[in-house]
Amino acid sequence: MTTAMGAALRRIQLGNALSAFGNGFTVPFLFIYVSQVRDLGASTAGIVLATFAVAALAVLPFTGAAIDRRGPLPVAVVGTVSAAVGSLGLGLAQTEPMAIAAAALLGAGIAVIQPALATMIVWCSTPATRSRSFATQFFLNNLGLGVGGLLGGQLVDTSDPSSFVRLFAIESVMFLVLGAILATVRLPNTAKVEDSVPQEAAKGGWRTLLSDRAMVQLCVLGFVMFFACYGQFESGLSAYAVEVTRISPATLGVALAANTAAIVLAQFVVLKLVERRRRSRVIALVGVVWTVAWIAAGVSGLVHGAQAVATTLLISTYALFGLGESMLSPTMAPLVADLAPARLVGQYNSAFALVKQLALAIGPAVGGLMAGGGMYVAYIAMLVVCSLGISALALRLGRRLSLRQDNPLRAQAAQAQASESESADSTDTVAVAA
Repeated sequence: MTTAMGAALRRIQLGNALSAFGNGFTVPFLFIYVSQVRDLGASTAGIVLATFAVAALAVLPFTGAAIDRRGPLPVAVVGTVSAAVGSLGLGLAQTEPMAIAAAALLGAGIAVIQPALATMIVWCSTPATRSRSFATQFFLNNLGLGVGGLLGGQLVDTSDPSSFVRLFAIESVMFLVLGAILATVRLPNTAKVEDSVPQEAAKGGWRTLLSDRAMVQLCVLGFVMFFACYGQFESGLSAYAVEVTRISPATLGVALAANTAAIVLAQFVVLKLVERRRRSRVIALVGVVWTVAWIAAGVSGLVHGAQAVATTLLISTYALFGLGESMLSPTMAPLVADLAPARLVGQYNSAFALVKQLALAIGPAVGGLMAGGGMYVAYIAMLVVCSLGISALALRLGRRLSLRQDNPLRAQAAQAQASESESADSTDTVAVAA
């Protein structure tokens, strides 16, 4: 990695951390704010939350092409402005139409920012450093969200709407700060980014992507993964924890904190363990970890009369999910980048973000319906099967990956060893000739 690439990457990571910090001020309190503080009702709050997913699904199919044609930097800046306006609009919204319109702007802005930032990180890293770069981004995201949520909880007062306006104003300013920082980034010259920067306008991006069987398999794997984990946090798993395990809402907050703590504490320890291993096998191991997590959740609902054990099992479920997430951050996003042709990095990042949004839209709906119908045994069984499916899909994907895609560090070492061997053979030949 060159000095210019390192400097650009540090600015991107700083802006990303500040944006996550601002986001943390509002995310935990959005439902309460819309339904109770603005007195718009739970149904409107649900519509506002659904609007985030709908807005993301509307813009992501076009975001990749824009990134590949215009570059990720201007697309990211446009996204930060949209998110900032939407966030401030939510803080000032007093009617249902205003809240929905603001949520659409905020959701679209965030959806655009994510693949643009991912593409910028790809441009500012090499295959050997990419896993560490994405792991750092994930770590800073979670740290920022956690610290922002902690501070936001000290500032809010449900009887005082102005306290929430203050939170949304902070989030809005942080998005603008992200945009300002990104605007100062000098992305590396195309000749220095090892074919990561597109050399021509994207043509036939979706057709190329859909004909790439490895990428299609990775998208299927990603959908199952996001459905079985992230898509359940705020719906089925929370309902199961309260209704079946019978923990209090306060203890549920502790469980969520355990998830964040596991990510923050384990991220770089896990990175050292996984970055020299095949990515497909690391992802398969995540499926095993999450299988254990869902079994622990299921058992927590069976140990009636031993509430301390049940609570410990449920908190362990969230912590195990965090451990799995810390294993995914240095594997999934870099793998998407390494599968992408040079001219379609943005398209591939946006497509994978679209798959994530679909899973995050469908996952809570399925989890909520099954929880509402009391189908908790079937719910846990379904998610155990999904987790085992993650392992099977990952191992199958591994058979389609080259060594450079599945383990860049090992491929780099093999290439260096081959070069040394060729050099030694050349020296021997010269010596014999002499």
